[in-house]
Amino acid sequence: MDWLGMAVRPRMPRPELKAAVLARAYAAGRRRAWWPLAAAAALVVALAAAGYAQWRVGVLRGERDRLAARAAALRDTLDFVRRPGSTVYHFPVVTAGKAGSITIFTDSQSRRWLVTCNGLTPNTPGEVYQIWFVTARGVRSALVMPMPDATPRIAAIGVPDAAVTGVMMTVEPDSGSTEPHGTVVFEQAL
Repeated sequence: MDWLGMAVRPRMPRPELKAAVLARAYAAGRRRAWWPLAAAAALVVALAAAGYAQWRVGVLRGERDRLAARAAALRDTLDFVRRPGSTVYHFPVVTAGKAGSITIFTDSQSRRWLVTCNGLTPNTPGEVYQIWFVTARGVRSALVMPMPDATPRIAAIGVPDAAVTGVMMTVEPDSGSTEPHGTVVFEQAL
């Protein structure tokens, strides 16, 4: 559009000049093209590292909480055993011809018992061991303790308000029972 009539007529540049200008433009464009890619890669790596760190912190917090709970339980058990007014009862038992033992730590202050079972024959399917309190009012269920394998078991149980005069263990159906009906493993006056 030459409305004033003073414009220079366009000319095509010489081929060698055109080639040189285009080569410089392409080379400059290629040199800068790796920066966005490097920045994106660095961002991906940083996000992956942050995600991994967040996940790892969550795992470690869970492990710390589990260990803290375990340490508190062990501290409670140790305090239970060392507390004045604690009494220890040890009962050797034989189940299916295998010698084992029941140990009961009693605490008159907290009115709790800590019961350990070692060396008992594993229950057959559909059976559990059940521990009973013997009181002046009769027999009361204290604990249902399944033994699917020979691993020693430990449990803390609360003692009823009635005076406990004895303890016994029987083999009962899978969910336990309200009264002892099964084979008596041991019975002992306290």
